[in-house]
Amino acid sequence: MGVFEIIGGKKLKGEIIPQGSKNEALQILCAVLLTPEKVVIGNVPDIIDVNKLIDLLRDLGVKVEKTGHEEYTFQADNVNVDYLNTPEFRKKGGSLRGSIMIVGPLLSRFGKGYIPKPGGDKIGRRRLDTHFIGFQNLGAKFIYDDENEFYKVEAKNLKGCYMLLDEASVTGTANIIMAAVLAKGTTTIYNAACEPYIQQLCKMLNRMGAKISGIGSNLIIIVGVKNLSGTTHRMLPDMIEVGSFIGLAAMTQSEITIKNVSYDDLGIIPSVFQRLGIKLERRGDDIFIPSQENYEIDTFIDGSILTISDAIWPGFTPDLLSIILVVATQAKGTALIHQKMFESRLFFVDKLIDMGAQIILCDPHRATVIGLNREHQLKGISMTSPDIRAGVSLLIAALSAKGKSTIHNIEQIDRGYQNIDIRLQKLGAEIVRK
Repeated sequence: MGVFEIIGGKKLKGEIIPQGSKNEALQILCAVLLTPEKVVIGNVPDIIDVNKLIDLLRDLGVKVEKTGHEEYTFQADNVNVDYLNTPEFRKKGGSLRGSIMIVGPLLSRFGKGYIPKPGGDKIGRRRLDTHFIGFQNLGAKFIYDDENEFYKVEAKNLKGCYMLLDEASVTGTANIIMAAVLAKGTTTIYNAACEPYIQQLCKMLNRMGAKISGIGSNLIIIVGVKNLSGTTHRMLPDMIEVGSFIGLAAMTQSEITIKNVSYDDLGIIPSVFQRLGIKLERRGDDIFIPSQENYEIDTFIDGSILTISDAIWPGFTPDLLSIILVVATQAKGTALIHQKMFESRLFFVDKLIDMGAQIILCDPHRATVIGLNREHQLKGISMTSPDIRAGVSLLIAALSAKGKSTIHNIEQIDRGYQNIDIRLQKLGAEIVRK
């Protein structure tokens, strides 16, 4: 496994461009299975999870061509559905959580979709009930092979219906939308996720000939069509990278400009960082973060300790809570970080405590961070990345720390961040991949 060696405590400076959105990419790439015509997708991030999914599409018979810098053409005119029954598919499909989203398109177009129990981050239980209940509502039969941990859904004809989702699952909403676009009749999805990723997917499908309304709300209405055509789509910049770079600038007292962030799609992300005392300025579609010696955590109006928690969109994304936690360690003041959605995502704080951070892990979901106000600089240590977001949080901590840090299992970081070491080196970071 790869390793990052970092010499921290250096101020960085310069411009950085966020990659294409990882979470959007995993949905958009699966949507190419809905049409036999060519689909051109731009701003595709060169990261492990996305490359694995592209490889899986190739194995299914999709013609894939790299046509330019971060641009691909996909054509699913000869899909081999029998591949779903092979041992190779069970191995590849199980190694990637995003593979679950091939099920909806395959079910919609070919009448069946299979998937082994998918992998991904070890951040706690991530159930798939929403996906399969949605498929059943559309008329599909659900079969679970407990011995092989293999999921199957089959249907001769999907029929539109009304459904109230048990949770506003982003991937579940995307999967059900892709299943419903070719179903007969009208499908109404209430309590749908409405993240920019979902909005992008719906806009793309509409350009392909789908009839989806309610985009951007939690009530999606889909009138089924007989077939979809090809289209061209460009993915948004990755909002999680944007937030990560804001946190990086604050922790390292750096002056950084984040270019082309699609600011209007960031929701409350900038304002949450501002509540930690971080100064940032919108310049067109860029974000400028000046060098700050200190930043002070806000309180609630009554003076009580600020709580930052994740919530469904347009609330604060859970993917950035790890970054917020790290940034709070060097602020002036105290904050309670409440990770509601995943019970194992805060377990990396022991590494931060070893670095000198003052954190009380209250339970699997809550951590109280007592900011050091830079009076005690974090110190470099050896650590291991447990998941994508915790890995980058530890990387940011290491870049701000005194001395040398070593991060093992950096493949977890590479799953979500494109050439992160090279891009940080251009800002002046002392980071080496080994």
